[in-house]
Amino acid sequence: MWLIVANNYMSRRLKYILVSLLFVFLPHGLARQSMSVKVNADVDISVDIYNATFKPGKIIFIWQPHEKGLQGIDFQIAQQLAASGIEVWLQDLLQAYFLANTARNMSSLNGDGFNKLIAAASLTGKTVIVGGSGRGIVPVLRGIRDWQSVNNEHSRFAGAILLSPKFYIKTPEPGTSAKLLPIVKASNSRLFILQPDKSPYFWQLERSLDALRLGGSDIFIKPMRGIRDRFYFRPDAFGKENLARGDLATDLFNAIRLLASKQDSFRKPVTILSKTAVTSAKTKERGLEKYQGDPIPRALNLPKLNGEFLDLKSLKGKVVVVNFWASWCPPCVHEMPSMQRLNNHFKNKPFALLGVNMAETNAEVSAFLKTKVNISFPIVMDYDGRALKDWGVFAFPTSYVIDKSGKIRYALFGSVEWDNPDIISKIEQLINE
Repeated sequence: MWLIVANNYMSRRLKYILVSLLFVFLPHGLARQSMSVKVNADVDISVDIYNATFKPGKIIFIWQPHEKGLQGIDFQIAQQLAASGIEVWLQDLLQAYFLANTARNMSSLNGDGFNKLIAAASLTGKTVIVGGSGRGIVPVLRGIRDWQSVNNEHSRFAGAILLSPKFYIKTPEPGTSAKLLPIVKASNSRLFILQPDKSPYFWQLERSLDALRLGGSDIFIKPMRGIRDRFYFRPDAFGKENLARGDLATDLFNAIRLLASKQDSFRKPVTILSKTAVTSAKTKERGLEKYQGDPIPRALNLPKLNGEFLDLKSLKGKVVVVNFWASWCPPCVHEMPSMQRLNNHFKNKPFALLGVNMAETNAEVSAFLKTKVNISFPIVMDYDGRALKDWGVFAFPTSYVIDKSGKIRYALFGSVEWDNPDIISKIEQLINE
């Protein structure tokens, strides 16, 4: 059962906004300083410290940015939290290790850096809370574990805030099992998770939570409704995401206050962690690949926009492409015209194309289909994400090609040009079987 923490502290938020506005007009240099934390003989982490503006802060919040690197919003949030009485330490571990801003590099970092940061912050006598975004949660969780392993006094450490956390080693190929990062079940801490719901990871979160609880972690969750991962620095952010971006400092402030309300005197890691380094797979060109999972597809019987149900079983005898998509997913939108061209190409053949929309409303999908794309193949509505979970979808778009006997033969995640010669050839071979 998820524990959902609602943001209903309106009077506190009003005070927070007023204080933040005052901070805008202060000379920022008065509240900011820099220091260096030595990790080893070759690595020093450069830390920007945003001191609490109006009174000495009793809480230090150490923030690790997304694998895309420091964004302008990271500095703004640090300033806003400082204005509300939270001391913020802002740094970029990838920069400290002279690594490019990639998910692969972030996943390769061990816990040494954050271990040293937590140790340095603990020496101040203040309550310490850490946080990370995206794949940035990996060195954060590893660092917490390393620090817990060598310290017997944990009363100053209050937990971690994880924003859009990526708990899996990599996006699995369709039909294969997604593997959790070993650090997930080897973590034992108090965690506050901010998870956007317009993300495949939202629908696959329960398994991650079970692994975290297995290690002893206590978990608080705030689902972020109607927004995507990376919402706070996306160049294509829409209105609701811009509002969420404006509220992010408040969300972090409330999470910090909740975690700081109770610290643990001792919390030892209880799960053995493999020393094997974990990195993401190299990027490869996407294309239809032979399906590696159980070829018998899960049940799929969902309503169309007009309310009529369409059962995948009714399409047996045809080659069927089942495409999981969402209107807020740019790669999904990009590939739809080529899907329509594919549909046109095989219009007189035993072929069908079926789009499965993820958890949007009829109004949202109807407006999208009327204004953004021109397609004739049917769309069915997976309102509660059940089909997405049953089919093991971890990325959007994800597509499956089912042969005339009803078995899955090919699959891929990511967008492609569906009318390219290779795909047409493979589908023709299935049609001619």
